[in-house]
Amino acid sequence: MIKEKVLIVDDEERIRKLIGAYLKREGYEVLEAENGAEAMDIFKHEEIHLVVLDVMMPVMDGWTTCIELRKISNVPIIFLTAKGENEDKLFGYGLGSDHYVTKPFDIRIFMAKVKSLLKRAYYIEPQLRKELYYDSIYIDELSHKVTLDGEALNLSPKEYDLLLHLATNHGLVLSREQLLDCVWGVDYLGDYRTVDTHIKRLREKLGEKAYLIATVRGVGYKFETKNEE
Repeated sequence: MIKEKVLIVDDEERIRKLIGAYLKREGYEVLEAENGAEAMDIFKHEEIHLVVLDVMMPVMDGWTTCIELRKISNVPIIFLTAKGENEDKLFGYGLGSDHYVTKPFDIRIFMAKVKSLLKRAYYIEPQLRKELYYDSIYIDELSHKVTLDGEALNLSPKEYDLLLHLATNHGLVLSREQLLDCVWGVDYLGDYRTVDTHIKRLREKLGEKAYLIATVRGVGYKFETKNEE
């Protein structure tokens, strides 16, 4: 049984101790950092399963830390911040975060997000395994690995979930509302631009195979191979 390690990055010790206490109560191992630079140093020496990341910090802020983390890892990231404007949330998702929690927050809801994100990122029942192969892109649901022309793609958990859902529904047009409900959950309060932002990031990572995710104007998106265009 894996004892997941959660790295809490926040310059407020009170917040770190509060979240850490609840995480430890649920059996998680907790590491703490006061800023992004310290977090990056810890990340290089520890196997971290989830990062709780504040935005406004000295030395290295949360935005910059997220960018640096995404260069080397697809570890799940939850932004924790007092910046609650939709544009800030969209910016955070655009950088590759998986959840965005605004202070003050309900610790019970926060813990539910932690558990849900870790479950989706690291656990899957063997009988649900799917292996999909389209136009040189290979998706292995059991290992959560995606390769393109034999090279591994570094996708965030949300990017992976979105790609998998589109590929699983190959040929079907999915609305932004359907994608939000299925990938982010029916209780997600964000808007459709979250989907558009993640689609853009996926296409950038797919490079020449970006055509696999087609836009259906006025409706949504669908996954299609070249011979279907």
